[in-house]
Amino acid sequence: MAIILRLLKICAALLLVFWGGGLLLFRFIDPPATPLMVIRSVERGAWIAYRPVRLEEIAAGLPRAVIASEDGRFCLHRGIDLGAVQEALEDYEETGRLRGASTITMQVARNLFLWPGGGFARKAIEVPLALALDALWPKRRIMEVYLNIAEMGAGLFGAATAVQAYFNRVPGRLTESQAARLAAILPAPTRWNAATPTAYVERRTGTIMARMAQLGPAQVGCLQ
Repeated sequence: MAIILRLLKICAALLLVFWGGGLLLFRFIDPPATPLMVIRSVERGAWIAYRPVRLEEIAAGLPRAVIASEDGRFCLHRGIDLGAVQEALEDYEETGRLRGASTITMQVARNLFLWPGGGFARKAIEVPLALALDALWPKRRIMEVYLNIAEMGAGLFGAATAVQAYFNRVPGRLTESQAARLAAILPAPTRWNAATPTAYVERRTGTIMARMAQLGPAQVGCLQ
C-alpha cells in the first residue's frame, strides 16, 4: 500500500510539473501537439494536419464567430462563466439533462492538458487550469491557441488547415459566412463538414451570423 501511495504522489507531482510548465511555456510557444491530436493520429494511422498561425493571420470574423457560437462572454469572464454555469444547473433541474457550460478558456485547458470525454473528475481539473490560463495568458493568446488546436474536421486541427481544406483559402481571406460555418461545425467536427453543410449546419450558421452582428465592443474588445 505504501508503494502505491508513493507512486500516486510521484504521478501527481509529474502532472503538476507538466501542467505548470505547459502553462508557462505555451504562453509563448505553440504546442507541438495535444492529447487529442495523438489519439486521432493513432485512430487514423497517420499524423493529423496541424499548422499553427498567429491570430493576426486569421480573418477577424473567425474569432468573432466562435465567441458568438461558443462563449459570448469570453472577454468578460475570468476563465469560468458563472452565469452560464448557473443557467446549466437551472436547465438540469428543469429537464434532468446537464448541458455543457464550457468557456473557450476551459476548452483550451482541456485540449492542451487533459483527455477527451466527460466526467466530473476531468471537470474538477479543468476548472483550476482554466482559471490559471486566464490569470497567466492574455485573452488574445487564449483565442489564438484555441483557433490553432481546435478539432475542425476529420484529421484537421486549427484554422489554417481547416480553411485550406474546406475553402481552399488562407485563413486571412476567410469570409464572415465561412467563419460562421466553421464555428457551426465545432460541436461535432468529425460528423459535420463545413464545405458540404447539412441543413442543420446551415441553420446554425445563420444563427451564428445573427449573433455576430449583435456582438458589442465589450464582447470582442479583448481581441484588439
